[in-house]
Amino acid sequence: MMKVLIACEESQEVCKAFRKLGHEAYSCDILDCSGGHPEWHIKGDVLKHLDKDWDLMIAHPPCTHLAVSGARWFAEGKKPWSLQEEALEFVRQLLNANISKIALENPVSVISTKIRKPNQIIQPYEYGHPYSKKTCLWLKNLPKLVPTNIVEKGESIVYKSGRSLPKWYADAWKLPKEDRAKLRSKTYPGIAKAMAEQWGGKVNRGVQER
Repeated sequence: MMKVLIACEESQEVCKAFRKLGHEAYSCDILDCSGGHPEWHIKGDVLKHLDKDWDLMIAHPPCTHLAVSGARWFAEGKKPWSLQEEALEFVRQLLNANISKIALENPVSVISTKIRKPNQIIQPYEYGHPYSKKTCLWLKNLPKLVPTNIVEKGESIVYKSGRSLPKWYADAWKLPKEDRAKLRSKTYPGIAKAMAEQWGGKVNRGVQER
């Protein structure tokens, strides 16, 4: 049985996937959890909980100030560069945590140029979800994820300007800002399942999902 920390996760999608296989997993976020298991959730700054003898950490740092798609806001002076540097420093602290196995995920972002390139880029359609969304993985002492169920990529919305966006991304604009952010940051169940099975595996004893 592994002791697993899922950093910056309020949905508990990955946490529950590991719990289902018998691991002692906990989500951690400054927000209350929405996954239905507050007993498996640590509310607060994850940096204050990195020294609790975790075997594995999977981190999902907020991409608001890291994503390449939002870089123009800094270049145009609409956001101070200090926000990006603070976000990068948070990533550095997660990657440098004293935990033997670490996976950090983010969309295509400045982490690649400011810290280091990802070990792997995965897509939801490789794990049973008909969507296209490049997700980068920075790995420490972990193997690359192996696709489990490759399906069609899904449709995109093409605007009059010629800009094309995946339908899941375009549909998210119909939601309130807070719900939109949660939807875009949520890990797809197929990817969460692959992480749990390939990086954790099933155990015969431990804390089971209720």
